[in-house]
Amino acid sequence: MEVRGELEFTIIEQTSDQVIGVMPIRPGMLNPYGIVNAGAILWFADVCASVLIMGGKTFEPGTAGFPLAISLNAALVGNQKEGVFKATSRFVKRGRQLSVIRTTVTGANDRVIADLTTSHVASA
Repeated sequence: MEVRGELEFTIIEQTSDQVIGVMPIRPGMLNPYGIVNAGAILWFADVCASVLIMGGKTFEPGTAGFPLAISLNAALVGNQKEGVFKATSRFVKRGRQLSVIRTTVTGANDRVIADLTTSHVASA
């Protein structure tokens, strides 16, 4: 069995306190049951959290300072087969050494899909 897919997202709002992104659901993201794979949901939330911490900075691959996730706690409470997911990331704690982000992923009709808390440190 061969499955191919693409993950694509767009940041639609970015402030110093919040990032909002949207990710269209594509066929290659679906698991054998026809709903979005949990890994795609977690990836989307993690990327939005990282964008929030970066605060508009850009990093080249391998550059020191990129926010590495060191812990991730996720409650996956819903899913869907089509449409768009929206992720909203906000700081719980903004620190020089450690930052904690809460990201809520919602789907159709603002239904909660996932609620994540991630902790990040700057890479060396």
